[in-house]
Amino acid sequence: MRARRLIGFVLAGLSLLLLGSFDYLRSSLPKLHGELELAGLGAELNILRDANAVPHIHAVSPEDAYFALGFVHAQDRLWQMEFQRRVGAGRLSEVLGEATLGTDRFLRTLGVYRAAEASIPNLEPETLSALNAYVAGINGYLETRRGALPPEFLFFRFAPEPWQVADVLVWAKMMAWDLSGNWDDELLRARLSHVLEPGQIAELWPPYPGDAPVTPPDFSVLYEDLPLDALWAESPKPEPPSSGSNIWVVNGSSTETGSPLLANDPHLRMQAPSLWYFAHLNAPGLKVAGATLPGLPVVLLGHNEDVAWGFTNTGPDVQDLFIEELNPDNENEYRTPNGFAPFETREEIIRVKGQEDVVLTVRETRHGPVISDASADVEEVAGEKRVLAFAWPMLDEQDATVQAILGLNRAANWQDFRNTLQDFWGAQQNIFYADTAGNIGYTAPGRIPIRRSGNGSVPVPGWTGEYDWAGYIPFEDLPQSYNPASGELVNANNKVAPDDYPYFLTADWAEPYRAERIADLLSAAKPYSLERFASLQQDDFSLMAEAFTPYLANLRGATQAETAALEVLTDFGGEMAREGAAPLVFAAWYRELGRALYADETGELFGDTHGFRPLFTLNALATESDWCNDVTTPDPETCAEVAQVAFEAAVRYLSETFGAPENWAWGEAHYAHHAHRVFTGTPLARFFDLTIPAAGDAFTVNAARFPVASAEEPFRLTHGPGFRAVYDLANLDNSRFIHTTGQSGNPLSKHYGSFLKFWRDGEYIRIPVSREAAQGAIGALRLLPE
Repeated sequence: MRARRLIGFVLAGLSLLLLGSFDYLRSSLPKLHGELELAGLGAELNILRDANAVPHIHAVSPEDAYFALGFVHAQDRLWQMEFQRRVGAGRLSEVLGEATLGTDRFLRTLGVYRAAEASIPNLEPETLSALNAYVAGINGYLETRRGALPPEFLFFRFAPEPWQVADVLVWAKMMAWDLSGNWDDELLRARLSHVLEPGQIAELWPPYPGDAPVTPPDFSVLYEDLPLDALWAESPKPEPPSSGSNIWVVNGSSTETGSPLLANDPHLRMQAPSLWYFAHLNAPGLKVAGATLPGLPVVLLGHNEDVAWGFTNTGPDVQDLFIEELNPDNENEYRTPNGFAPFETREEIIRVKGQEDVVLTVRETRHGPVISDASADVEEVAGEKRVLAFAWPMLDEQDATVQAILGLNRAANWQDFRNTLQDFWGAQQNIFYADTAGNIGYTAPGRIPIRRSGNGSVPVPGWTGEYDWAGYIPFEDLPQSYNPASGELVNANNKVAPDDYPYFLTADWAEPYRAERIADLLSAAKPYSLERFASLQQDDFSLMAEAFTPYLANLRGATQAETAALEVLTDFGGEMAREGAAPLVFAAWYRELGRALYADETGELFGDTHGFRPLFTLNALATESDWCNDVTTPDPETCAEVAQVAFEAAVRYLSETFGAPENWAWGEAHYAHHAHRVFTGTPLARFFDLTIPAAGDAFTVNAARFPVASAEEPFRLTHGPGFRAVYDLANLDNSRFIHTTGQSGNPLSKHYGSFLKFWRDGEYIRIPVSREAAQGAIGALRLLPE
């Protein structure tokens, strides 16, 4: 009895301790009601949170509205913001330890944070005022908060430092980094040049349909001794090709309301919390609502009183790798067209949790930082003859991209819209426009280099001057359209430049499948309605899968599982529905087809090369290409044999992973995985990651990219439409929005994953801008000047 009583007391004590700990953790949730006094605020303002936890900020000046946006961002997404600024500053290892040292080395070498700091003096006073107000709002929250910090801070045992303006600007640059990934392909092509012929590399990156193929120059001898493999392993990866975005806009001549409609859904990394955060700012001269990025004081995608806008990535080639030749008699100099010149050098000290500081000496050339110095293996390269420098416009101190978006939030017409975007550096975006007066338009701002020679497809010699940049494409010569005769505009990362366009933008356009599907659906949808546009964003038919269906007809089944797989493929035409087994069988076959086609030629680099290459794969199958022959076997193989081998391997994989064919379903394997940026892959992931079965593939309008090269979870949805919006220019309050997770970044909040099912099932919320619309909702907080 005494033992039972003792156990009872212990259990009761543990329960109280757990309850107390839980109550303490819940004190990290934001204050939503009442009043707070804060330094740096100009006048009283109100933050009304509607039923979806969207803050509606009502202020008497734009600066106070930006202050309040910084405050609510910090309330709801503090860890996300902290993680992001540490990424850009190369300071992850201070709190996460040695695991992130490679990323820190790379970003310190790249110098993104230094570039952010250098750009501050070049911004206009109005921009600096907005940035300072936003930072003051973040710091106001840090100074007045009570209770616990969000769980991640408690786990890693540190508190955030006060924010600086450079912390804001660096995240804009890192967003541009994610959308400017050409250098990654340059690096991969350089690595492949040691195992493939230039013509084979060109075939792996086929031209856009209708364009002439271009074989890259062979500089493989120059790549020797460069730490390309280590650089690939340690560098943060940009968004993958085909992650993409969709946008389309129509004027009022073909809508039910007689006013334009605009639909937009950018496809970026699935993460928890979402990349996006909804907000509405109301102040004199600033009335804007839509999707913000925590850490930035702008509505990046949304509308004001007069204009709605949206983005897709142009996929510009704005990053080049230059091979610099060292002076054999002086390791502190490199060769230029005018003789040898000294490196500019700086020292970076990287603090590593639990270890000694790492001191990194960074060298810079006339092209940019020596990115090969980022590799921890660089000291082990004997007899260094050459290094690799990195050129990117976003490292220029004149970058004013945030200034451009702040102006976009206030644009009242097409002329305002165009004028402010002259400050937009990158990454180049296709920015669509619609206004309440009935106009529609499109422009593609950004700094795109004009090369003296070449197209930036591989690292090139830097000492000749032959491949140097000769400036940027003039703003007035960048692609644009205003009130086209067709009355509509569509883009899904497909080619935007006509064949006679005088400048080179990129060779990395997304395959035209999504754009063609959108155009087909639009042609059958008149008169257009908001509901029809929203439905189109959910379309799960894959023109890519349809293109491969003729090759499915020739497959044969020798086992019960193979026969069952062929039966489910009988009626498969390309619909990637989550309930069916056919999409899973097709996806598994396509994955194995890549392995069967080019794993033998690429060898150890296959894992880095394996991905969505539908144009290459179709070309190989249609032409009975040499790629179908396995170079490791004595007898030649046909493409039909390769397709059959891939099918048999796919069925084996599905049987081993998912069991009997009756258990196969696309949604079970293809689930949207919203990964926490730190805890995913750890036991804590169950509390932080968010998952849900999903439809689509990388080429459906409802884009749903999966990592075919992954050995563990090759079909999980990692990149997709993290934000969707449809704007009704007849009544902007009627516009629809959704993002993937919820407004909160704290897993203890009921708003951490509250949008997840809405997003998957094609539902939306409204963000009405009238003050009355948010009354009586979940929060009414008044901020007062101290």
